[in-house]
Amino acid sequence: MDKEKVIKSIKIAAAAVLAIAIAAELGLTYSATAGIITVLSIQNTKRETIKSARNRTLAFLCALILAAGSFQLLGFTLIAFAGYLLLFALLCLYADWGEAIAMDSVLITHFLAEKSMSVPLIGNEVALFLIGTTVGVLVNMHLRKKEKVFQKLADDVDAQIKEILNRMSLWLMEEDKSGYGPDCFILLKEGLDQARICALNNYNNALWKKNSYEIDYIQMRQQQSMVLQEIYENIKSITCLPRQAKQVAQLLKGIQQGYHRNNSAEGLLVDLDLLFQELKNHELPSDREEFEARAILFYILKQIKRLLTIKREFVLTHSK
Repeated sequence: MDKEKVIKSIKIAAAAVLAIAIAAELGLTYSATAGIITVLSIQNTKRETIKSARNRTLAFLCALILAAGSFQLLGFTLIAFAGYLLLFALLCLYADWGEAIAMDSVLITHFLAEKSMSVPLIGNEVALFLIGTTVGVLVNMHLRKKEKVFQKLADDVDAQIKEILNRMSLWLMEEDKSGYGPDCFILLKEGLDQARICALNNYNNALWKKNSYEIDYIQMRQQQSMVLQEIYENIKSITCLPRQAKQVAQLLKGIQQGYHRNNSAEGLLVDLDLLFQELKNHELPSDREEFEARAILFYILKQIKRLLTIKREFVLTHSK
């Protein structure tokens, strides 16, 4: 059983009971509604919780105004409630307050049931709303960044990229590449998606001191993964092996061996430039097939430079 889901379920249940208890202790009618509001107020991150509370508060004020107008014109009837709901739903959908439609409308049904919008009853509904929302917000304020979780996910992504580079260095030297499949990129995408979600949640759980390092790191790896897929396609298209292929394979192996989070790639870029110069001084290809293969290898080197430059720019940006 997922421990995190169990903890969240316990938190939701405890918060709802607390809100109901507070409302009942204050002598409010429909006190159970405070628990429902609390449940709907609990979000996955602090930032989402604050944003939801703000939107629902604004929506609730609008709901009171629309309900007062509808009930004043048409009486406390289902037709009046339907008119209110039509206008309120349109407003919420246009204002991107969709999550407030159900919650605020439950409070409005109390006016319909009581056939009154007296000041004491309005005060009762406002109190229910404030208790439910406040408890929901306070419960979520204990959320913390899951730095260790992100570290593990990022390490898994890095390990997958290292393995991709290792496979590239090996398959580049094989003429028959029919067994060289793209499955590794599917797994890499899944790992990147999980790490990105964790990074976004961590970012949204920091209300004051926001640090985009984790998000930027995953975006950098996503950019590199796209370059790696392009290199993979080019490696697959090489049908003959000029002697320069061994040098490119050795460079890929060197990148894999020197691959770690804090490597600025400066040394690897120097090695790459030296290899560029060396290959330019080689004799011209002897036939069309070798010419095409060497052209692909040269393009692969261009892609490798892009791969390393992405990492260098990231390190330079976050070292300031």
